[in-house]
Amino acid sequence: MDQKQPTIKEIARRLNISVSTVSRALHNHPRIGLRTKMQVQKLAQELNYEPNTLAISFKQKKWYTIGVILPELSEQFFSQAISGIEDVATQQGYNVLLGQSHDSVEKERILVETFRKHRVDGMIISVSKYTDDYKHLEILEKYNIPLVYFDRIPKGGHPHSVSSNIRSGAEMAVDYLVEKGHKRIALLKGPGSLIASEQRQEGYNNALKRHGIKIDPALSREIDLSTAGTQEAISAFLALKQRPTAILCFNDYVCLDAIQYARKEKVKINKDISFVSFANLPICNFLDVPPLASVEQHPYRQGQLASEMLLDIIEKRKSAEDVKPIVLDTELRIF
Repeated sequence: MDQKQPTIKEIARRLNISVSTVSRALHNHPRIGLRTKMQVQKLAQELNYEPNTLAISFKQKKWYTIGVILPELSEQFFSQAISGIEDVATQQGYNVLLGQSHDSVEKERILVETFRKHRVDGMIISVSKYTDDYKHLEILEKYNIPLVYFDRIPKGGHPHSVSSNIRSGAEMAVDYLVEKGHKRIALLKGPGSLIASEQRQEGYNNALKRHGIKIDPALSREIDLSTAGTQEAISAFLALKQRPTAILCFNDYVCLDAIQYARKEKVKINKDISFVSFANLPICNFLDVPPLASVEQHPYRQGQLASEMLLDIIEKRKSAEDVKPIVLDTELRIF
């Protein structure tokens, strides 16, 4: 038969003191004398007493748990981000509940509701590529559950968000390609539902205009980030009378799909057509033919800052109104 877990009441009974005194002694309350503290803590250790965290959580209305929703943990970008989130949360005594939307809006809604019912203290989310209605996230405010967005944030931005400067990154990438002699530069910009797709387009357009290069609508395509969608877009570029000599891809995964398809079509990578991408994932260092360069978006740092922002709100170190969006500078990493 399992031994019964010792309680504060048991410690109080053995020492013939009140339950409130035991509780204060265990928490090193300044009004409790040193002798009493030592007696209580010594007996608690002998009995292998452990505090009832559930009861404490109910009393404090705090669960020391945050929920994190990502599109795909299998993507290195998001696995690096969750490491940053967990490192900060763990240091501050919080647990992390993790859910993957797999880029499904319905799955995202279910996860938000599930985490809410599990009484998380707050949530961090990178929305699915199809999310264009945020009602299922806005409802969290009604339950006083703070929410921080990172990387994939709502169109128009959000005060509680952490992202990287995609617009600037796209400009740097195009500048680099122009310096390499390219004028026919194509763009795979991603789904229209993502603000990052618009930002890539804006940076791309700005850089081309600055270099006096005419913007050709045929060289800019929206894709759904799937392998099939990427292949279709590359096929369309290759079918043009004047093919692009360089392609700026939404991220490294899209770039790998694009390179693979182009090679099947007998395109000499980074000779006939050069490639530049976003994310700067470690996998690029192991490719026999990597893109020429990739825009670093600092996923680990984004995760850290998102976690710090959320915990600042939860712990009331900052009011929700005082929290401002964070946009990290991007860097072009050349391989």
